[in-house]
Amino acid sequence: MSGRRGVVSGVMLATLTLAGSLNAQGLDEFDYENLSFRGVGVGVGYVFPDRVDATTVFGGRFDLGYAGPGFRIVPHTSYWSSSYERSEVQRFEQQLETLITRESGAPSPDVDLGDISLSDFSVGVDGHFVWAVPRIASLTYAGVGMTAHFLNGSGEAITDTFIEDLIDALSAGFNVHAGLEYLLSDGARLFGQGKYELMSDLRYFEVRLGGQIMVGGTLPDERVGS
Repeated sequence: MSGRRGVVSGVMLATLTLAGSLNAQGLDEFDYENLSFRGVGVGVGYVFPDRVDATTVFGGRFDLGYAGPGFRIVPHTSYWSSSYERSEVQRFEQQLETLITRESGAPSPDVDLGDISLSDFSVGVDGHFVWAVPRIASLTYAGVGMTAHFLNGSGEAITDTFIEDLIDALSAGFNVHAGLEYLLSDGARLFGQGKYELMSDLRYFEVRLGGQIMVGGTLPDERVGS
């Protein structure tokens, strides 16, 4: 698992470096005057968290246009829910058994926490370095972002206990990402994105596919046939 994360992180960082070195194919002409609501998209994908089973993720994003040369601002939101891996639950159980023995002096009890679920509702903002690929009517991008994660743990055995309190948290996240947008028309596009998200106590790789409707106009280099 750690080897896969290393490869993913390397690819993401290499793509980000490439994005910064490329000319934005005309998008570098646009500045903060082009910062306004332009479109909304929805997508579905898969997340691969550490310590938690892989699961489906749903999300949306909002195109706010360009805050600088070739630099697009994209707020986003997402939600996923899954179960802790059995090995992680066993770790919780062992820690609790050790704590009870140390504090009470009694023989080690047999603690069974059953299944423990974790859900993540997040909101954040990404910055996309965008460049056009006219021959295939597409845009490519790479960038970084910050996210607020509202984590919620649940399970029959941990309800209203300190374990649930420990799992429930508001956590800040940092991500690197890269993606491709295929321009179906001037008002619609499909997108695919890969992202690596890092928090203090959780990290995951995510892939997502979706569609976006443009409602606030497009720039010349974002148009089909440009």
